[in-house]
Amino acid sequence: MGKIREENGKFYPPEDFVEQAYVSSREEYEKMWKQSVEDPETFWGDIASELYWYKKWLKVNREDFAKGEIEWFIGGKTNISYNCIDYQIKKGRANKVALIFQGEPEEDVKQITYKELLKLVSKFANVLKKKGVRKGDRVAIYLPMIWQLPVVMLACARIGAIHTVVFGGFSADALRDRILDAGARILITANGYWRSGKTVSSKATADTALELCAKEGHTVDKVIVVKRLDNFDVPMKAGRDTWFEDEMAATDISDVCPPVWVDAEDPLFILYTSGSTGKPKGVLHTTGGYMVYTYATFKYIFDYKENDIFFCTADIGWVTGHSYIVYGPLSNGATSIVFESVPTYPNPDRFWQIVEKFKVTIFYTAPTAIRALMKEGDQWPAKRDLSTLRLLGSVGEPINPEAWLWYHKNIGGERCPIVDTWWQTETGGILITPLPGAWPTIPSFATLPFFGVKARTLQPRSSADQPALDAPINEQGELCIERSWPGIMRGVFGDPERFYNTYFVQQPGFYFTGDGALRNEDGYFRLLGRIDDVVNVSGHRIGTAEIEAALNSYPAVAESAVVGFPHEVKGEDLYAYIILKTGYEPSDQLKKELVAHVRKEIGPIASPGKIQFVPGLPKTRSGKIMRRILRKVASGEIDQLGDTTTLADPSIVDIIVSGRQ
Repeated sequence: MGKIREENGKFYPPEDFVEQAYVSSREEYEKMWKQSVEDPETFWGDIASELYWYKKWLKVNREDFAKGEIEWFIGGKTNISYNCIDYQIKKGRANKVALIFQGEPEEDVKQITYKELLKLVSKFANVLKKKGVRKGDRVAIYLPMIWQLPVVMLACARIGAIHTVVFGGFSADALRDRILDAGARILITANGYWRSGKTVSSKATADTALELCAKEGHTVDKVIVVKRLDNFDVPMKAGRDTWFEDEMAATDISDVCPPVWVDAEDPLFILYTSGSTGKPKGVLHTTGGYMVYTYATFKYIFDYKENDIFFCTADIGWVTGHSYIVYGPLSNGATSIVFESVPTYPNPDRFWQIVEKFKVTIFYTAPTAIRALMKEGDQWPAKRDLSTLRLLGSVGEPINPEAWLWYHKNIGGERCPIVDTWWQTETGGILITPLPGAWPTIPSFATLPFFGVKARTLQPRSSADQPALDAPINEQGELCIERSWPGIMRGVFGDPERFYNTYFVQQPGFYFTGDGALRNEDGYFRLLGRIDDVVNVSGHRIGTAEIEAALNSYPAVAESAVVGFPHEVKGEDLYAYIILKTGYEPSDQLKKELVAHVRKEIGPIASPGKIQFVPGLPKTRSGKIMRRILRKVASGEIDQLGDTTTLADPSIVDIIVSGRQ
């Protein structure tokens, strides 16, 4: 492959890449994009026709966007499991490898062909049916990154059940909240898994969560446990808990299970994401639009070709894993890697070793991983053969130019285009991204909207009477989308009002992303992080309200406020300001106890990096905490605190500044 050409800070894709790309110029893109927003009926109808529909739709799209009412492929019937497996077999891919599982132990590898995947998924779908699971039932999944996870998801989809995957690193309390909210009566978990050379018991956490559910009057009466670790005993509750392996081997479980044809707008999954109110939101995605959108984004953004080997390093517990380890790759007939472990174990070259071992051609990871590996030094990637790579991707948070350039040089060998992708759990798939053969990239710019996405950076406004005005060029605005695209969420599970109130009131008539962005002279978008109280730690969105609620539940704490501050590896870390109750004294021991408490309540990813004990918080006279000031103090921008005269007690700011951690 040729080299990337750099000119005036822009990086142009190699000519041989452009020649083979699906979209090879900005002009070609503009023409397609224009059709996608002006005539979605034709544009998305054509793309959807590349997939299998049991019954074709009557109309592609109907929406009252200002009210958050959205439908795609109305009247159509399909099944995403059929499209990801059976339809690929019909296209001649029966013996092609669908999934490559790489466990933490080097020798622990399992390659599953499309034909084998069909048998595994059909069997587990029959297990679910035997357990009484029917169309529309919610199935909670609390599994590590093992091959059984995509199998279970696809089995749910096959019979029209709704899966809700809970990230395997979440605590018992977080798991309980999600099981209760979804109303799941069945849980799929594992006895444990590998993490940096140690074993972790998923089952112990799951058991605690189920006890907590029972206290709230909700019974989960069926638990299926994957025996991930050998010789790792866990308590099994008679009548409730059974082994995955025994269920799959039962004589009455056939390896044939006809798909249930579901309506395009029938729910496919619920995935919980942090909200700024503290209660996790169950983001609901439906079948048809999500399937079409993940299929199209995977094909065009990763410029996917038949012989590519795709490695997305995300956890399937997050939306990136749903869309770009499972549904996007498999609906395209691709080979997708599922990796159990971390990038730094046993050495900081584990990703590059996997690239070398399986001859990976497309690699998709998060800036936080890139920064962590960059810190370990250039010698690690230099020892590995990364010559099979032809395209790199970044996801989860804006990537800083230093990390972008390191990735470009040390991993991409200055020959692989980088797609810096922006999207959210709510959007189902990538919204703003380079198309790798179509235009030059600029480090830290996500560049242009994908097909069907009408993105604007608007000036804040306080009512629908004010006109929607775009922010001036190169100035921050609120990133908003003007109309729906097929992958957009359809609601917050069990809380229709919350969907409308969270996304459609801040900028009436638009979908409000909650992110700030600017556009440059070329029309390229650059993402500038959250506007609201959600912090992005290592690519994971964490609502500060949720962490505050956890801290405030600790006996010694009277009140807390949590903000994000820049961190060179994680992107952002958490800074907690704590007011103690009378009778409690600040101490390092108490800091440790508070960190341990947050880990128990939410999980390790929510642990505050810094804790400062304060006598009070900067509040307005109406009692609202001025988080802007706390953010400035946390990030050391003491000279930029702005006007503090409106505070009920301005002197508190000086005390906080002097005690800064």
